[in-house]
Amino acid sequence: MQGRIGKGDDMGRIAECFARLRTENRKAFVSYIMGGDPDVETSLEIMRGLPGAGVDIIELGLPFTDPMADGETIQLAGQRALEGGMTLNRLLEMVRVFRKDDDTTPIVVMGYYNPIYSHGVDRFLDDAKAAGIDGLIVVDLPPEEDDELCLPALAKGIDFIRLATPTTDDARLPKVLQNTSGFVYYVSITGITGAAAAQSTEVGPEVARIKAKTDLPVIVGFGIRTPDAAAEIASVADGCVVGSAIVGELGKGRPVDEVLEFVSGLAGGAHRA
Repeated sequence: MQGRIGKGDDMGRIAECFARLRTENRKAFVSYIMGGDPDVETSLEIMRGLPGAGVDIIELGLPFTDPMADGETIQLAGQRALEGGMTLNRLLEMVRVFRKDDDTTPIVVMGYYNPIYSHGVDRFLDDAKAAGIDGLIVVDLPPEEDDELCLPALAKGIDFIRLATPTTDDARLPKVLQNTSGFVYYVSITGITGAAAAQSTEVGPEVARIKAKTDLPVIVGFGIRTPDAAAEIASVADGCVVGSAIVGELGKGRPVDEVLEFVSGLAGGAHRA
């Protein structure tokens, strides 16, 4: 079995979260928001409200000028964040402020390698660990580049979460899983974020294929927009991620309480799976 879980008593927040969910016989609900969207203050207020809305793991987007894996909704969120002055250092500060009141909810930063490289890998990992970041998803670093960031992150105790997709065949899968830790993020559709609806009849067999090769939890993302869809997809996996649907509500200018109510409905769907 490939993939890394926790190191004995040194179990991180992500492993602890999944261990707790297993004892409760519940699936995980992971929510994505773009750091700094629509502005730093609102983004932090929403982030602070996510655990109370039923979110088990927070996925925090690091805005980047060339987000090639993202659809229009998240691209626009990144633009709003960048125009509002969001930077990697401000994202780290968001996490530090969040951690003053919440030391248990796992935080995974999702983004692209360029801002991390510009910050300096060693410096970034030290800063991320000190701020309270638990995992990284860096969509433009394949396994062949593990020396760049993945292995240094693991050495610092930060999980490196890899994406598997419908095109990750049996020959490629072992390479993808080799240094993955925390959980495996299965992308339910071929394409960019927000492009199509996920189907449990197609996702289920793929999740089973991945779980046959790793002991890590498998979380499914992309194409989940409603509580019913969250329940359907979570029922065939260890949980689900919703991003574009939540970011879309922010893009419409919804007030914080309405966005959190929307998130709560999605979380309820995942938790009833």
